[in-house]
Amino acid sequence: MTYEQMLEAVRYEGAYPDTTRAAEAVHHVLAGLGRRLTGEERVDLAARLPTEAALVLTAQVPAFDELTGWGFVKDLASRAGTTQAVARWETGAVLSVVARLAGPELLARILRSLPGGYALLFGQAELTTAARP
Repeated sequence: MTYEQMLEAVRYEGAYPDTTRAAEAVHHVLAGLGRRLTGEERVDLAARLPTEAALVLTAQVPAFDELTGWGFVKDLASRAGTTQAVARWETGAVLSVVARLAGPELLARILRSLPGGYALLFGQAELTTAARP
């Protein structure tokens, strides 16, 4: 997938009026994800993204504080100066495309490396085991 195709896919997923708005969402969300992913998952995801998107992801210095999925959305909203609802919408639009590019095996590894709450952001069910009494 080229970067332009990625932007068009995000434009469609997010119902954005144009690819300029989609590009802003891609930049915010991939920068945020770049602050969360480390190790092989980061390297492997960057290899599957278009070059322009991979550069946004890998330009970020990983943060070592753990944010849940909802914490990730709140952090994006704060950094972008937008509402949490808009940040959640952007996150879903971008990460659903990223999930397709990553493929099921890499996506599963990425989700295992992140705290709880990220699966839904990638458009996946979040399965947990019930605690036993």
